[in-house]
Amino acid sequence: MADSTVRVVVGSARALFLDALAEALRSVEGIVVLGAESNHRHILAEVHRHSPDVLLLEDTPGSDHVLRLASAVRDRVPSCGIALMTPGSRPGAVSRAMAAGVHGIVPMDAGLPRLIATVRGVAAGCVTVAPSLIEGMGGTDGMGGAGGGGAPLNARESQVMRLTAGGATVKEIAAELYLAAGTVRNVASASIKKLGGRNRFDAARIAVEQGWI
Repeated sequence: MADSTVRVVVGSARALFLDALAEALRSVEGIVVLGAESNHRHILAEVHRHSPDVLLLEDTPGSDHVLRLASAVRDRVPSCGIALMTPGSRPGAVSRAMAAGVHGIVPMDAGLPRLIATVRGVAAGCVTVAPSLIEGMGGTDGMGGAGGGGAPLNARESQVMRLTAGGATVKEIAAELYLAAGTVRNVASASIKKLGGRNRFDAARIAVEQGWI
């Protein structure tokens, strides 16, 4: 297989949805579905068996079973990235998911293209969270800057980190904020230093986990 191929295991408690999702992903060039399971123990076994690039899970509102599974995968198969499909923004949901080892989060109503982008982003090692979910966390003020709680980022750094967490490239961030690409890189570098991240994606992860963006 080509190096760009993304190997995926899919998990959902809803059998019909699971089958439809797996079939949709199989039609996407560069994505290989290794398994589709509805039982959490079977999902973990599939991840152990195949060591996929990404485990794609459907969240279950009102239950922490999915996050416990994500945490178990993170501990036992750390090379596997985890993407989560969620019904919508709920207080603290993004922070809890990322603390459990989830690397990408996409709303259920986002559509297949966004889901595919999230899966590819997670496979590439990027933290990929839909901007709508981050905005719903309540960690920003009306100007797009960081909220309270000792957030170290200024308004521009918060904007760049928020877009980074959404999977945007430097070029895309520059276009969105009407900045030069060099300026975006400088702002990202400042954010990395403030947050202690390894790179801009790791810095964005830290900012999301702390509720600063």
